[in-house]
Amino acid sequence: MIQHLETDGVPTLLAATGGPMRAGLTFRVGTADETLARHGITHLLEHLVLAPLGTADYHFNGATGSTFTTFHMQGSAPDIATFLTSVCANLTDLPTGRLEVEKDILRTEWSSRGSAALDDIPLWRHGARDHGLSSYPEWGLGRLTAEELRQWAARWFTRENAVLWIAGDRVPEGLRLELPTGTRQPVPTASSALPTTPAYFVHGARAVVLDAVVRRRSAASVFAEVLERELFRALRQDAGLSYTISSGYEPRGDGQAHLRALADALAEKQDAVLGGFIDVLAKLRVGRIEQSDLDAALAKRIDMYATAEADAARLPAYAFNLLTGEPNHTIDEHLAQLKTVTLTDLHEVAQEAYASALLMVPDGTSADWAGFTAAPIWSESTVSGSTYHARDDNCRLLVGAEGVSLISASGPLTVAYADCAAMLAWPDGARQLIGHDAIVLHIEPTLFDMRPAAMNVIDSGVPLDRQITMPPRDPDSLPQPGARREARPGRDSRTRPKRAGWETLLMVLSGLAALVVGGFTLLLTIGMLIEPTAEEDVAVLWGAVVVGWLLTVILALPIVLLTRGRRR
Repeated sequence: MIQHLETDGVPTLLAATGGPMRAGLTFRVGTADETLARHGITHLLEHLVLAPLGTADYHFNGATGSTFTTFHMQGSAPDIATFLTSVCANLTDLPTGRLEVEKDILRTEWSSRGSAALDDIPLWRHGARDHGLSSYPEWGLGRLTAEELRQWAARWFTRENAVLWIAGDRVPEGLRLELPTGTRQPVPTASSALPTTPAYFVHGARAVVLDAVVRRRSAASVFAEVLERELFRALRQDAGLSYTISSGYEPRGDGQAHLRALADALAEKQDAVLGGFIDVLAKLRVGRIEQSDLDAALAKRIDMYATAEADAARLPAYAFNLLTGEPNHTIDEHLAQLKTVTLTDLHEVAQEAYASALLMVPDGTSADWAGFTAAPIWSESTVSGSTYHARDDNCRLLVGAEGVSLISASGPLTVAYADCAAMLAWPDGARQLIGHDAIVLHIEPTLFDMRPAAMNVIDSGVPLDRQITMPPRDPDSLPQPGARREARPGRDSRTRPKRAGWETLLMVLSGLAALVVGGFTLLLTIGMLIEPTAEEDVAVLWGAVVVGWLLTVILALPIVLLTRGRRR
């Protein structure tokens, strides 16, 4: 049983445990409450709070998630009291002496972080804001000041916006939670960067991943387990295509939950894994769900609630619900809800999951054939403004009063200043604008025939609080016209334009015509030089030679102009 108490005005949850005492202080704030230009402020604050406690003998840590930040530890009651009291003291009087050191530590942490298949899912679903920020580097660290961190702490780390949870038999003596007064903060509204669903995007990972948004309920959590069983049976046991099969169910705090599933694949088996994955989704969507799978999933959940540590184990989730206003239930109430889940309920969840699905597919594959729409990697519109041509291809840049557009043969990329989540600015003049829809527009002055005034227009258009100064780059690393550049279509880069179809056709026809006329003229010229010709015919024939060579040059001119234009 979980007891409801209060400690210094902070709601407190207490549940018995057979192991060592552990506790956590959870606040309703995370990366989804930040902006891209200030991304990293919550994580940095967490590090600063814990930094003075680095020499303690007991085990402690902090965690910053999308919507929650927790300071937690395991140890004796006096150690827990000392730790949490110190955390609150540091939140109230933030120790900023290690500000720059902790910034460097966080940069190192990001640079050494491995790439996971799920990392880009938030970006593609939500864009460069709220829940999508977890996909981005913590670019805001550089310009964050001590005063901004103090303001952030005063707004979010308050007693009304916190819950204390303890797995133990009592609240430790001497524990003081001296926090400022504030208000309970709601979970941010989730944005969407997807015009329509079900949708898909292409990723370099050798895996197929499903992300869906469903109503939070017992049937949805059970469905996640049933989906994993179906994928395991189809892709590993029967077909031997995948090794790792996993699924997850994560409440978001707004009555919705993310349902995710993953299946890995060898490079040569990616098409087969994608096809098998979609077949499983289609099977569940039409209601072909086995009663035995439902029974097994229910038995697994029921066994979990039957352990002596069940209440202590669900304390963090209980605190989550308390902070977001979601209902909390006793174990008996959870068991009663689970026993009411039917195959019809799972069928409804399967249809919800399909309707909101975002599918990540491997390079070289697509999901159009299965009714999924490609997530947009290009913008639907362009801005009006001055035109600047690229020096080594047929791209052109439009710089206007409302925003910037990059036009290529493949499609346009547009970021309006009002919808710019952040602009990265390098001392050498390069700029990277990131829209709220996650569209990225990168400008290298070395690659465009631009005037300094154009960059001034861009810099003045993007609000100062969204501009991020980047460190200087090695001059030898700056791209130069004519150098080979990697083409990476998507929201995180621009695409090297392909030659338009009419250009290719014109060049082929022009080349063939120039070859025929030039070949005939060449033969006539050789004949005139080798064999004698009657004097009365000499002028006419040499005239034909001159006209032939002139016509050959004219016919070849489109090839020369189009090639030069592309290089420019």
